[in-house]
Amino acid sequence: MQEKTKEIIIADHERVRAYEKIFNAPMPEVTKDGDVSGLPAPYPRVVAGVERSGYRISELAQKAAETGIPVQNPILGRNTAQEQLAESNDMYAAAEKLGLTLFHFVHSEATRHIDPLDGAELIEQSRGKGGITPMGEREFVQLGGGSKHPMRINATGDTPHLSIINALIAGFDGTDIGPVIHVHFGGRGIHDYRTKVLNGYRALQICAENNMHVQTDSHKHLNNIGGTDGMALAMCLLSEGLAVLAGLPQKLSALQMNVGGINVLADLAVMRAFKETMWSSSLIVVPETFQNPPADLIAEQAHFARMAISARLGGANFYRPKAAESVGIPTGASMGKAIWATQNVFENTAPIEIKDPFIQLRKEEIITEAMAVVSSVLKLPRMLQPQDITPDFWRGYNAEELIGLIVAAGKAGVMDCPRAGGWDLKRSVRTHRDKDGIRRYVPGFGPAAIAPEKVAFTAEPVTVDKPAQITKKGKIVLATVGADAHVVGVNVIREAIEKSGYEVIYLRGMNLPETVAEVAAEAKASVVGISNLLGMGTVLYPRVHDRMKQLGIRENTYLIAGGRIAEKEEDHAAMEEKMRTEGTGFLKVDAFFGPGTDPVKVIEWLDEKLKEENCS
Repeated sequence: MQEKTKEIIIADHERVRAYEKIFNAPMPEVTKDGDVSGLPAPYPRVVAGVERSGYRISELAQKAAETGIPVQNPILGRNTAQEQLAESNDMYAAAEKLGLTLFHFVHSEATRHIDPLDGAELIEQSRGKGGITPMGEREFVQLGGGSKHPMRINATGDTPHLSIINALIAGFDGTDIGPVIHVHFGGRGIHDYRTKVLNGYRALQICAENNMHVQTDSHKHLNNIGGTDGMALAMCLLSEGLAVLAGLPQKLSALQMNVGGINVLADLAVMRAFKETMWSSSLIVVPETFQNPPADLIAEQAHFARMAISARLGGANFYRPKAAESVGIPTGASMGKAIWATQNVFENTAPIEIKDPFIQLRKEEIITEAMAVVSSVLKLPRMLQPQDITPDFWRGYNAEELIGLIVAAGKAGVMDCPRAGGWDLKRSVRTHRDKDGIRRYVPGFGPAAIAPEKVAFTAEPVTVDKPAQITKKGKIVLATVGADAHVVGVNVIREAIEKSGYEVIYLRGMNLPETVAEVAAEAKASVVGISNLLGMGTVLYPRVHDRMKQLGIRENTYLIAGGRIAEKEEDHAAMEEKMRTEGTGFLKVDAFFGPGTDPVKVIEWLDEKLKEENCS
């Protein structure tokens, strides 16, 4: 019983203990005789008066397949169990008025990205931010969370197997361990690529042995950092191979994907490509969030309604409604309104099948690229066809062999996307989002070892930027601080600053505030730019200032910041108003450029402040 789970706990006991120490969440112990104590029984089992099991989620997925109406998978998180319960009850009330059962994604991001053994201080900085903590998850379930509406948590990053053990103890039915294959969200992380993939496999083994529902991998995350639909499908299929080898039942596996709402035909094509090739039994569809909708609930719902239509017509099993996502973590009341709006779209969209030939052509493009990538990763002499990729096909490999092939391909650039941030991965592809909303490769910049005829290239004129030339004086240090792996925004700013002619020293994601200041001192930087999207600005930004002052560089070095000043939407608005009336002094920064800032504004500010350097 639970032999693999116990083996993983014993093999990684040092990290299990570190997880308990940092989060004050009791974890299983290894006994003197080499057994494991404190590990609860597999599902199904009763937790807080409710029989929990990953199969509760599978039943919802089956219901969606029968009715044609996706089950809603809203994301909602607060710092304490009591806050989480109050906000969740507001959200649940809206669903229950509509007669809906939700699949609740409990937001818990900041504590998921980093190895608790090696990154303890970064995690400590973000305790209680970016969603509920591991101890709070347990308290939330005991208070009644998830009694009617099954729940999943975020368990991605460096050590997802530890988060999943905690989720099993807490009583969560499902977990998010994607992306298993590619480096999550471009974040730096603590581990190298191989360890990330290995820990993803360990997480799958635990879920398989304990009947936990899994989001096995995610097209969404690769899509967000400039990857193509075909590459994302390939990565998801490889993750499914690991899931099969881990013994995960098919009903307990789901894949997640983005829809953009820009081109319903393209959205339907990618959904069909996934549904026709995936082994997993359900599809979780998430609306794209990088189109800069206005930070207003009513306007934003119009923006997200387009994507709800795509999910409905494409036959999604689950769909994530959005509420004020561009501001911060929504309230339960605002999420309740988003649930109402989404259900209204679902029920009032005619169940039609669109047969435009473009859908078939685009679907074939996606599948062809995915098959070419998977075949190259596996070093096969011929290109696979979708019907070839069966559970028995995957069982022809052992886990160590498949992980080795995946890691080698990732490091060689066979699996690639423009903004993935793994330090030990090759980055060489370029993509372009065409006017039809589809991201295609730039000619000459396709993935390594993939025949050009197997991938789609843009026909639109694209100028490939040469390496930026330094034409201006002044060095700029850029980094995210704290346990924050979100680097999409800081990457946009970095690229703009480099193109404008400044030298940029880029530290990627997840840095100690003091480390950033120390690098700035060593590099003799003119400006330090920092970001945090977890609402930790008031805590972390002053620490950069203080260390710069200790090092004697603050008087002659500007400090600017971006990101979210407060995690919750109701607090963020108050902080923005405070900046309007009092300035940015309370953050100890010289300027603040929040979400949605035009990079040109940052360049104009730099040019104005550094004009004396550039004239000297």
